[in-house]
Amino acid sequence: MNYTELLTSAIKALRSNLLRTALTMLGIIIGIASVIMILSLGQGASSAITSQVSSLGTNLIIVLPGTQQPGRVSVSNTLTLADEEALTKPGAVENISAGAAQVSLNAEVVANGQNKSISILGVGSNYADIYSINISQGEFITQENVDSGNRVAVLGPDVVTDLFGEGTNAVGETITIKSRSFRIIGVTEAKGSSGFTNPDETIYIPVTTGMRQLLGQDYVSSIVLSAKNSEQVEQTMLDVQEFLLDRHKIEDAVNADFTVRSSKDAISILGTITGILTGGLAGIAAISLVVGGIGIMNIMLVTVTERTREIGLLKAIGAKRNDILTQFLIEAVVLTISGGLIGIVVGISFTFIITRFAPIPFIVDPVSILLAVGVSTIVGVVFGIYPAQRAAKLSPIDALRYE
Repeated sequence: MNYTELLTSAIKALRSNLLRTALTMLGIIIGIASVIMILSLGQGASSAITSQVSSLGTNLIIVLPGTQQPGRVSVSNTLTLADEEALTKPGAVENISAGAAQVSLNAEVVANGQNKSISILGVGSNYADIYSINISQGEFITQENVDSGNRVAVLGPDVVTDLFGEGTNAVGETITIKSRSFRIIGVTEAKGSSGFTNPDETIYIPVTTGMRQLLGQDYVSSIVLSAKNSEQVEQTMLDVQEFLLDRHKIEDAVNADFTVRSSKDAISILGTITGILTGGLAGIAAISLVVGGIGIMNIMLVTVTERTREIGLLKAIGAKRNDILTQFLIEAVVLTISGGLIGIVVGISFTFIITRFAPIPFIVDPVSILLAVGVSTIVGVVFGIYPAQRAAKLSPIDALRYE
């Protein structure tokens, strides 16, 4: 019996009970489709986030309070407005063009009879230029607002829609944050998520107002700096570190009470996080492949029992033990590969549908498809070999006598 005959026989055996064959393949179909969807959507999400963060520019340097080093993490409240002013003073640090200190909080905002929890950023006057935020109505926070600690606010377009309704000119209106009234002086243009925050869903106020009137503190949560030359960001980061170490009177960088990062670091961190999450979810989805494999084993064992007399007849007319083993093994592999191919089509189709409604690019890695086919084949071999061996070991006399 050659392999063509064995394959033909396997296909006929599977077609003889299509409902059972379809239900057996279901576990493999779901597993393969899930793995492809998760890997594809994970890559798409990673690409979208990286693109959004990259759109902010590769010349950004972020100074954070505390130390964030492997094996050593500390919290510090030593970053101040004075640090930002010193860093951005002409000639203080070469290659720095602008800077903005910021604080953040989430608070209930009341306006026009609406009450909503919104992300609020206290920022400096250069924030809009650094992050390329454009104004559609009114103006952004000015240096005079920061110096005076005015209670003024600039709203993202989604915030305006939520609080005042779509298409409303909110400039001049009043909102209440923590029982304090803020006058709206501007509305930003729609920009979309940047990977960390969504400017369209944010309220901007002067950093001094946020610090002193809403948070009751004299320190900032971060300082964002813009480098003149993006090619010299690494050197500029070292210069910023040296400047702050000297300013904070710290001799050893190991004892620094701040951390200097770049936008490139943020992209790398986001890529690592999305990669870990995607891998973990894909691993969970792969469990269904094991469940599907167990289902195949069970059905193949039932099939061996049902076809005991057939096996005895084949052995009686000269079929060798290896022929029986190969035939049942091919049936299991055909079952899983067929389910795998269907799962690939289902996974790609659902991924395409989801990306039409979500802000994620449609990406299907050929490696994930090859992996799906390979895994389904391995599952067929691993979970089909025991039933095949059991069929091959049957005695022809006992098999022919089986009722």
